[in-house]
Parts: sequence; structure tokens; C-alpha cells
Amino acid sequence: MTNPLAVGLDFGTSGARCCVIEAGPSPSVLFASRHAFFAPRAQTPQHWSDALAELLFGIPLALRARLQHAAICATSGTVLFADRDLQPVGPALPYFDNRAESIAQRLRQQLPPPTQVDALARFAWLWQELERHALAGRAAHAMHQADWIAAQLLRRAPATDWHNALKSGADVTAGEWPAAVAALPFAGLLPPIVAPGADLAAIDPAAARQFGLPATLRIHAGTTDANAAFLATGACRPGQAVTSLGSTLSLKLLSTRRVAAPAYGVYSHRWGDLWLASGASNAGGAVLRALFSDAEIEALSARIDPETDSPLDLYPLPDRGERFPVNDPEMAPRLTPRPADDVSYLHGLLQGLARIEAAGYSRLVELGATPPTEILSAGGGAPNPVYTRLRARAAGLPVRQAACTEASYGAACLALQASVK
Repeated sequence: MTNPLAVGLDFGTSGARCCVIEAGPSPSVLFASRHAFFAPRAQTPQHWSDALAELLFGIPLALRARLQHAAICATSGTVLFADRDLQPVGPALPYFDNRAESIAQRLRQQLPPPTQVDALARFAWLWQELERHALAGRAAHAMHQADWIAAQLLRRAPATDWHNALKSGADVTAGEWPAAVAALPFAGLLPPIVAPGADLAAIDPAAARQFGLPATLRIHAGTTDANAAFLATGACRPGQAVTSLGSTLSLKLLSTRRVAAPAYGVYSHRWGDLWLASGASNAGGAVLRALFSDAEIEALSARIDPETDSPLDLYPLPDRGERFPVNDPEMAPRLTPRPADDVSYLHGLLQGLARIEAAGYSRLVELGATPPTEILSAGGGAPNPVYTRLRARAAGLPVRQAACTEASYGAACLALQASVK
């Protein structure tokens, strides 16, 4: 008897990815592929649909025939309205679009903490636009990006998962929309809420024929791309943390307690019986990339002694303003003094980032989160051993590179895990 296969589909900002895994003590990857978006910041649902088809048709026929489970992750906070035939009504509003910010500020005043409203505000902004153009009557479903893509396989609007629903104002503890959200004019179009990985239904027969997939393929509720990447690391115990070392510093910490602090941009995703506390600094690799090439960072890092402290006190912000671990909209970047020696300068910059990361985890603990016991690293800075040691010294914790942070792998694992519960 062969082990079950699952496919995870990840729709991110720059592109979409597919990963097919086989169940086992450590799920093995049998196939992976990528579809790049030509204009990442100008995506439309049609682009998502085209990417879905390309990814599914790209899976070898022998593997496609064995697929039993599927789950989708997508960007958190990207939303749209659709009609009864699942066709978009108006545009999709991506997570990085700030046109709804004034609505978000009003909702934060109206709704009790720890309600998250970023995606809810985008729904509200889109609804105003539909009303202004006399299109609101056509809308039948309010959907997150992952919901709409799953609907292409189910041929009906699915329930949403509580990870995607969090930023749309959901009460993730109760798994429902709170009264204040239910009072909004489009609330009747919001989907039911289920656990990530929940079994939604078998693929629609017409969709199965279209994509050459088994009619028995089960479609599972998905998650956000960031949460799928966390799942891919294998972190599962309270105190395990993952830092994404990208253009900014993103911190996630598994906790037995829920923490939320809107002033710091801190919120928590429900994670089974645990909570995934999250915070992000504006500081990060974007500043390093503006000062040095990747080759220069590698060469200069090799000449840094990570067991010694730099005398520099730098705070590598790309621009004015910080939210986490300190909330100071007027904080200015501290990038000077710059020594004549680039090795010393990079040492100070990396040490500054390491201290910001350590302060971030201290802030999460101060807010009530479980203290971290180890930090897994993801992102472009993760392979740098000198940076890793500086971070370990600053945090006083073991730091290691995560074996995997691929969101499509995490989504596939989510589908498999749910199938065996």
C-alpha cells in the first residue's frame, strides 16, 4: 500500500509555488515547481487562476493520479468580492494596498482589542467602491485570496480558515465573526470559519476533469503564506521561535498564552492549543543591501570576530519610524558613525540587528508570551554563520538555520496532518 500524497500550493507576492509530498515520519518532497508573476504588485485573480492551472498541469501525471489531499496558502490580507459564479466583482485589494488605512483607523477605535482589522478595512473599502459604482448587488461572497483559489477547485465558495480570518476581524477563539463585525453592511457575505487544514470537501468533478486530478482529492482549508512557512520549519513546541531575516525582521514565537499589543503591531494566531505570537521590525536586510552587495557581505562577515562586541550603537532602519520592539514613529535611523573600515561597520550593523531581534523577543515575553528556548532562522541572512553567532550571543539562546521554510511544503504538510487526525 502506497503512502498518501498531498499537494501544497502557495500564492505569494512574487510568484506561486507547488510542492508534492509523500506521507511518512519525515514527509519527502516528490516534486516542486514555481510560477513567477510578471508584475508582482499588479496581480489579478486571473493571474492566480492561470498560475493554478500551470502548477497543477506541471505535476507529472503519475503523481497527479495519486494525490489525495490539497491545501492552499496565500498572502495574508488580500481580499476580494465575488458573485454567485465566483467571478470577481471589482478588483482584488492586495495586502500592501494602503487605501483602506483611514477605515482601518476607525475600525480600531470601534472594535475591541485584540481584534485585527487590516483585511476587514480592505473589505469595507471595496464595498464602498462597489456601492459607488452600483455593483454591490452583484456581490455574493467576501473572500480571502486563499478562499478564492480553493473555490476554483471546489466550484463553490468554501469556509475560510481562522488564520486568514484573523485580520478580517474574526474571533479566532470562538471561531466566529463577532457582533461588531456582523453589523457591517457586507457581513452576510463573509464565509464560515474553520480550523486550518479542516477537510472542506472533495474536488468538484468538473474541476477534477479539467486538471486531470483524482475525483477523490480532498481539499483542505488553508492558511497564510507566512504561517505555512512557519509550519514548514517543524517548530511545534512552546518556546520555539522563527526569525525571518529578510528586508525586515519578522519574529514568530509559539506561546501557551495569547498576546496582542496593537501599539507594537503584535498579534497572535491560534495554533492548535497554542498561539503564534508575531511582531516585525522595520529594520532588516534592506539597509544592508543598500550599503553592500551580497558578495561584500559574505567576504566582510568572514573577517568579523563574532565573540567580540562592536563599540558602535547602530539601529539600521531604512527610513524614519519604528513600531516593534519599540513604538516610535519618529525614530530616525542610526547608521553613523561609519568607520573607515567596512569590516567594523558591518560588524556594528549586524550587531545592531541582532540586538533588535533580542529586544523583540524580550518584548513578546514582557507582553505575556512563553519565553523562547531556541530560534530557527529563515530568509536571506540565515546562512551567515557570523551573523548567527552574533544573534545567539545577543539573545542568549541557541540559533540555527531552519531545514525548510518553503510555504508550499508547509501547506502540503498541513493537508497531510489534518488527514491523519
